[in-house]
Amino acid sequence: MERGSARLTIAAYTSDLAQFAEFLEKRRQRLTDARREDVRDFIQELFSNSLDGRSVGRKLSAIRHFYRYLLLDGKIEKDPTLNIDSPKQWKVLPKSLSRDEVEATLAGTQPRNESARSQALALRDHAMLELLYASGVRVSEVADARLEDLKLDMGYILVRGKGDKERMVPLGVPAQQALQQYLKGGREVFAKKRGSPLLFLGTGARRLTRQRVWQLVRKASLASGRHASPHMLRHSCATHMVENGADLRTVQTILGHADISTTQIYTHVALDRLKSVYAKHHPRAKAKV
Repeated sequence: MERGSARLTIAAYTSDLAQFAEFLEKRRQRLTDARREDVRDFIQELFSNSLDGRSVGRKLSAIRHFYRYLLLDGKIEKDPTLNIDSPKQWKVLPKSLSRDEVEATLAGTQPRNESARSQALALRDHAMLELLYASGVRVSEVADARLEDLKLDMGYILVRGKGDKERMVPLGVPAQQALQQYLKGGREVFAKKRGSPLLFLGTGARRLTRQRVWQLVRKASLASGRHASPHMLRHSCATHMVENGADLRTVQTILGHADISTTQIYTHVALDRLKSVYAKHHPRAKAKV
């Protein structure tokens, strides 16, 4: 019985290492070249694919033992699993899209035909996607956005979030242009002279439901090869801002988090960037002692 259990453990560890090797291969890396950030990203991907903490812990254990063996055997100089948090302590980042995947999604709203309705749908959906990514707004905040909240001349939108709290969120040029085009050539097709305070309208000037917005995002994201959601665009906005140097307080304000602790899930993104910048620019970052 013990022998059979040992065989199962060896088979599981072998499978875990093979999975990590496959992950590295996509990055054109070998097992002996793995860095700490590769291990972290692998664990992050496992959690993003809804793998439970116990299974992630086993995979991390297999990788740890493998690199300790390589270190003792002199095959590597540094253990990439050193100081990696245990799965119980791991703060899981929500799923986000890469920048290329975002671009493909934003471009995935082409009109089906030349009809006025098809053209209007494309303009509306593109403006909505640009807003979701540019401002990191929640799906309910998009559905409830009012025409009067949009201040294109000043480059921001007034967002009414949870608890009726208001925040001003800046808009980038692409989002401003997409919204301008929608207001100019799309919104009136849905309004049909019916008064509505809402920014985004459905058929008969009706409010778009949360489910409808989810459907629109998912359909557009097929061009990227992913099944994205409004929530993923929100987290992509935050992740890409932090990667480009935004501080967590700014991200907190834009996302409308009541507590900074909610925003701190992006801390490791900020730390990874900090280390990358330090390694690139500090004269003694790579100096050999």
